[in-house]
Amino acid sequence: MESIQKSLKQWTENKQLQDRLKEARNTLVKDSIVRQALEAQEATITEDMIERALVNLYEYKKERTHCGECPGLSACPNMMKGYQPKLTVVRQSIELSYHPCEKKMAAEQDRKQREMIKSFYVPKEILSATFDTLEHEPSREEASRLALSFSLEANPGEDGHGLYFYGKFGVGKTYLMGAVANELKDRGVPSFLVYTPDFFREMKQSIGDGTFQEKIDIVKRAPVLILDDIGAETISAWVRDDVLGVILQYRMLEKLPTLFTSNYDYEELERHLSYSDKGGIEELKAKRIMERVKHFTSFVKVEGTNRRKRL
Repeated sequence: MESIQKSLKQWTENKQLQDRLKEARNTLVKDSIVRQALEAQEATITEDMIERALVNLYEYKKERTHCGECPGLSACPNMMKGYQPKLTVVRQSIELSYHPCEKKMAAEQDRKQREMIKSFYVPKEILSATFDTLEHEPSREEASRLALSFSLEANPGEDGHGLYFYGKFGVGKTYLMGAVANELKDRGVPSFLVYTPDFFREMKQSIGDGTFQEKIDIVKRAPVLILDDIGAETISAWVRDDVLGVILQYRMLEKLPTLFTSNYDYEELERHLSYSDKGGIEELKAKRIMERVKHFTSFVKVEGTNRRKRL
């Protein structure tokens, strides 16, 4: 008698469990999120296919519900952050796959765009500069116009002509270069913005750690190279001939445009480059460098008030 009662109890409990499972199954299939996904399939969905895919359907509903209440990419509660599920029918089976959501794709696109502007020792505020945020001064309008024109028309590999921005301290030459880099980024043209004095110091140190060739290759091959504040460095024959000369020679041959900013005009920069760290003057070698600079750039004078005095 006891075994019969035990069996009846187990049967009753199993029936209750089955009823709950059936109710949960029906609720899941009738859910609007799941129903829309199933109705969107071109293949015929059978009851048997649904029964075999209940786990996938439940996961799809849960993850898609998260997406509908999205708290933002950084707080995404999905199993794969930034990815949303998709139902597809493969060989009479309802399968689940994951794909990046719009926020994930936008973040990835933003990351790729940011990587288009590489820099050595350039302040973050410069990297965020745009032509819209430039201060408009009549004395600087021509320089801004030429910079914008270059940004819109630059064609690395086909046209290696660049610009040479000359001006006194604090007139905004570097900020203007940041705007150029960002405009190029929007066009999908990578650029490399380099603060020249620190870059040359880095190249000297890289000889010891074995990274010299790797670093010089990255800079010389940049589709658009911006050498900021050239002439502010302590010059040496090695820097002039084996770093700057090598970079400019390669870029000239490959038709890769280079932009410069400097407190020196062409003639003053040539005198600066002629001095040797050994105390001599090497005018011919300096002239060779400057011939490349002059031939492949247009001279642009940047005028305006000294913004550094306001700080």
